[in-house]
Amino acid sequence: MTCPAPRHSIRVVRGWPTTRREYALRTGSPVGSAIAPVAHREAAPPGRARAAVGRATRALVAALVLTGTAAGQAKLPTVGVLLFATPEAFQNDFREGLRELGYVEGQNVAVEYRWAGGQAERLAALAADLVSRGVDVVVATPTPAVEAARRATSTIPIVMAPAGNPVATGLVTSLARPGANVTGVSSHSAELGGKRLGLIREVLPRVTRIGALVHATDPFAGPFLKELETSAAGAGMQILPIVVRGPDEVDRAFAVVTRERPGALVLQPILATRRAAELAAKHRVPAISEARAFADSGGLMSYGASLAESRRRAAVYVDRILKGVRPADLPIAQPTRFELVVNLATARALGLTIPQPVVLRADHVIYP
Repeated sequence: MTCPAPRHSIRVVRGWPTTRREYALRTGSPVGSAIAPVAHREAAPPGRARAAVGRATRALVAALVLTGTAAGQAKLPTVGVLLFATPEAFQNDFREGLRELGYVEGQNVAVEYRWAGGQAERLAALAADLVSRGVDVVVATPTPAVEAARRATSTIPIVMAPAGNPVATGLVTSLARPGANVTGVSSHSAELGGKRLGLIREVLPRVTRIGALVHATDPFAGPFLKELETSAAGAGMQILPIVVRGPDEVDRAFAVVTRERPGALVLQPILATRRAAELAAKHRVPAISEARAFADSGGLMSYGASLAESRRRAAVYVDRILKGVRPADLPIAQPTRFELVVNLATARALGLTIPQPVVLRADHVIYP
């Protein structure tokens, strides 16, 4: 009985001649000539072969994935975001606006963030960096950031998200027809100066001298201060301008507040930082500004357009621009939602009683 050959041994292939004589008879060659191999060795064992093929396949797939990823990233539209302060609050609202329109960062849109940390002198370099990277659109806020972007490029579309009084600051030609490459959302902040003075009058009816903390290099400072002075004159109030060149000078500004002792303080939005709210509380000065974050941080009140809404609306402009609409053809959006926030904890610390009608009108009340 013959034992079967091992699975991986040399085996005879059917159809091949097995002797020299048979080879000679089939081919007509001399019997003594060299013959073709009568047997061949089988390929590598199946298990080893499969492993080799698997390794090669995985390497190929990895290469294709990397190539596809790189190509996908290269094709993603890119949004550059330029911010005066820090990105946290803006990111949340803007991302929500993008998601509502079907955009997901890293999947079908790329977003490059740059922020100046409250240092206006850094904005020009940050704007130039975004432009050098070839972004498809720049989203910027507030006015100094929009102005830096506008100076950096006259061709890449720029979306305000938002900016104050863009016509008066020269960012756009008109609200209906912005012209050039800037469009987006207006904060309506300057126009609300009279409303903020009215709130101060309701809470502090005897106060007639109001300090106004303004940023010297912000183009919006002019319209902001002018609106306050016009409204104050009509209400029998006087505005005391306190001018600084950036948030890092706010501490020194409160030395002026202490010396001049205005009855209340209105802060330009770009200066309404957490530090400013803390200093107002420390120096026992009733203070009001635009953004809700100011009252949340300890300011007495805030009144202005909803920044969250404005940031989400900026995403709508990005969507339309990425779909081919020219910024010059997109009218400036006006805010539709305004928020009044009253901090009763700060009022108690200042020894003030907020009138009930003001509390009832508030969209948000911070209790002690």
